[in-house]
Amino acid sequence: MTKPLTKNIDMARGPLNISDYQAVDGYQSVQVIAKGLSPQDTLELVKASGLKGRGGAGFPTGLKWSFVPQGDNSPKQKYFVVNADEMEPGTFKDRLLMEGDPHLLIEGVIIGSYAIQASKAYIFLRGEYTVSERALEKAIDEAYEKGYLGSNILGTGFNLDVILHTSAGRYICGEETALLNALEGKRAIPRAKPPFPQVSGLWGKPTIVNNVETICNLPGILTYGVDWYHGLTKGKDHGTKLFGVSGKVNTPGCWELPLGTPIRELFENHAGGMRDGLELKGFLPGGGSTDFMLPKHLDLNLDYDEITKAGSRLATGTMIILDSGTCPVGMVGNLMKFFSQESCGFCTPCRDGLPWVDEIFNEFENGCGSEKDLEILHEHVDYLGPGRTFCALAPGATAPLGSGLKYFAEDFHRHIKDKRCPYKH
Repeated sequence: MTKPLTKNIDMARGPLNISDYQAVDGYQSVQVIAKGLSPQDTLELVKASGLKGRGGAGFPTGLKWSFVPQGDNSPKQKYFVVNADEMEPGTFKDRLLMEGDPHLLIEGVIIGSYAIQASKAYIFLRGEYTVSERALEKAIDEAYEKGYLGSNILGTGFNLDVILHTSAGRYICGEETALLNALEGKRAIPRAKPPFPQVSGLWGKPTIVNNVETICNLPGILTYGVDWYHGLTKGKDHGTKLFGVSGKVNTPGCWELPLGTPIRELFENHAGGMRDGLELKGFLPGGGSTDFMLPKHLDLNLDYDEITKAGSRLATGTMIILDSGTCPVGMVGNLMKFFSQESCGFCTPCRDGLPWVDEIFNEFENGCGSEKDLEILHEHVDYLGPGRTFCALAPGATAPLGSGLKYFAEDFHRHIKDKRCPYKH
């Protein structure tokens, strides 16, 4: 089995019910736990697997879990939270998993909750994902009926309730502490760290927040083992990952591939290359908050460290394609408008800086851009960069902005010289 995340997905058929899911090794990891695997041993297995977070940061999952205090003096109430608020521009991988195989996510939630001894788990779901909502509601109900959720799961003495919570909206809820504030009924703004959620999270209790795809990796690790998981990869990072491609390619979509797969293989073999008459000008490798990469980078591998060394981030692994017929200034401007509108307004650089950047791009769009505007944009790349704001929203916005100014400087200057967008005819 080389595609553990998508092996059960058939969108034409719909998701498997719990009986059919069990027939293809579903919930076998819970049986492994029932046979005596301790929470600490579960955590150590995930550590040994080398699983990294699939939501953007790429932080080692087992290491993150290990920061949750355990022992007699630790808080008894702990929480496990699924970040299913998928709103990163160009990203649609978690939706595929939730709509196509919701029991895989529920099984992963049981594993993660057991490892940190959380008795309550929340799935914080993007409100627009109504198909995912219905699929998850049904899967949760079936899991309760079969005894995989509730009290004394399979006679282990472990209790777990799972609550599905739909978001009221806002991109900032993807930031884990803003998500926790939203769950508590507060304004969705990021919290100061430390303390980190692992120590003081939901309602002040130890909390783990993991991405949907990250959690969906857990059942395979416990069911088939660490060596099996390591054998799935083509590179230094372990396991498979969902990679998406959107833009003017022949077959846009989402595929499960081994980490370490060459970018060119994803782009040409799966996405089918560019449509006739168009050439690849650049691409964002991991959603809207990553730096542009160029055609010369196609022979790099889809690997966290390799993409970082090239000046960008693998992040969500969903590529946004910039073609030769699309204006780079307009593409970056659209992203700046999104980030400006989605700023929570909590800290000054983001609240004031991003609308200013958006207004400058409006000037370029209207043929009024100037060299002074370019200077201001370059200043904002530093002004909004890492360490200047409470969370990563504004620094994420500077990724396509800074790299766009660098790689497509000629296009910006043509807008100034021609007093119009040269891509509009």
